[in-house]
Amino acid sequence: MQFFGGGSSVASVAPDATPAPAAPPGTGTGANAQVLYVFNRGGVCLLYREWHRPLRTLDPTQDQKLMFGLLFSLRSFTAKIDPTTAEKGNLGVPLLPGQGCSFYSFKTNTYKLNFLESPSGIKLILITHPRTGDQRDMLKHIYNLYVEYVVKNPLYTPGTPIKCELFNKHLDQYVKTLI
Repeated sequence: MQFFGGGSSVASVAPDATPAPAAPPGTGTGANAQVLYVFNRGGVCLLYREWHRPLRTLDPTQDQKLMFGLLFSLRSFTAKIDPTTAEKGNLGVPLLPGQGCSFYSFKTNTYKLNFLESPSGIKLILITHPRTGDQRDMLKHIYNLYVEYVVKNPLYTPGTPIKCELFNKHLDQYVKTLI
């Protein structure tokens, strides 16, 4: 948490109430991918993959709805407080991909949420260990896998859940190299 001093313009950082958990053994690069969500621009979850999720608290459908709602709210909020644009629009109005200010990640004491939105509106969300660094390159690689094995697949119908075994195989192989 950050607390701002009374007369000082320098922010001081207070220690977290609970420390971040230690990285699990075998996390060579520290990426420790736990969960991946892929949403289309309409909020339909196209893919949900788990690798190291420590605790399941919600059923998957409820979890996916909450995650998309969180993303929608965060995108709307970051666009609303963007200091570089005069026209803010109304809070909660859907934004086009690339419109407004965007966020890339946020971190709590137990996880880090990494976010990438493609120009076509595909949203990739990767939940990792809180001590991981910037995961934008990893998300871009996963998006390239998505384009190569899903979008270019003539048997895939856009907007439907991803059931491409070749994509899943390459995704798992890539994530295993990072864990």
